[in-house]
Amino acid sequence: MSGNIKDKEAFQRLNFLYQAAHCVLAQNPENVELARFYCFTQKTISKRLVLRQDPSVKRTMCKKCYSVLVPGVTATVRQRRSRNRECVTLVRCVSCGQTKRFRNDPHHQLWVDQPEAQLENQPQLGRGSSSTATPKETEASGPATSQKHCCASKPNT
Repeated sequence: MSGNIKDKEAFQRLNFLYQAAHCVLAQNPENVELARFYCFTQKTISKRLVLRQDPSVKRTMCKKCYSVLVPGVTATVRQRRSRNRECVTLVRCVSCGQTKRFRNDPHHQLWVDQPEAQLENQPQLGRGSSSTATPKETEASGPATSQKHCCASKPNT
C-alpha cells in the first residue's frame, strides 16, 4: 500500500521537516526560530500540494505561530474539567499564547482511525450501472436516491 501513495516524495519531505524541527529543539531548546521555520515550510508545502497531514502531527504544531508544541519546552499542558463536567486537555503555546483543547473521552475515536475511513473498506460502485443510466431513469429515481448518495459521500470530504 505504501508504494501507491501519490506524492511519496512530498510526504517524505514533510516527514523530514517534522523530524528536523523536533531534533533541533531536542539539541538546543533555545533554537525555537529554526524549528518554527521548518514547521512553517512543512505547512506551506502541504497547502501548496493539498496534502492532508495526520492528526497527531497537526496536534503538535501551533496554528498561529507554527512552532512545535513540545510539553515543557514550547508548550504547557494542563488537565481541566469543563463546565459540562468532561475532562479536557489544554495545550498552550509559550511563544504566542494560542490554546488548543482536546477532549479526554476514552471512547472517542478520530475519523481517520475508524474502519470506514479507509479506502479498502469503501463500497465500490458499479461503473457500468451509474454511467449507463438515462436521464429518464435518474428523474424517476427521485430526490431520495440522490440524497442518499450525497450523504454517503459527505464523510469522505
